[in-house]
Amino acid sequence: MNFAPTRAALAALALALGTALPAYAHGDSHATAPQHGGVLAQAADMEYELVAQPGRITLYLSDHGQPAKTEGASAKLTLLNGSEKTEATLAPAGAGTLEAQGAFKVAPGAKVVALVTLPGRKAANVRFVLK
Repeated sequence: MNFAPTRAALAALALALGTALPAYAHGDSHATAPQHGGVLAQAADMEYELVAQPGRITLYLSDHGQPAKTEGASAKLTLLNGSEKTEATLAPAGAGTLEAQGAFKVAPGAKVVALVTLPGRKAANVRFVLK
């Protein structure tokens, strides 16, 4: 009896499982529920939560569940509400937080696009739809 094909198939299966299981064990540490009552999005291996209020827009950034370093970071935000377009620049406002204050027309269905720049990283384009 020749067991060479069976042995080769078992070796291939063991190799496939050996490389897949560590990735599965790593898990998905991305947030699945808003921590601050906002809207969630993911881009460039980061999680973003946007909290939009009429007088303030806050963007929370986390990296694998931990607040991202926002020192030296910035974001340019465009709020599209119907035919109205409002732009704002967000600045660091604490650990993992960028914020802008002003008069913002926020309503369910409004679209928000944020271009987030973190030191040492490529700029991330993050999109939200307000609820």
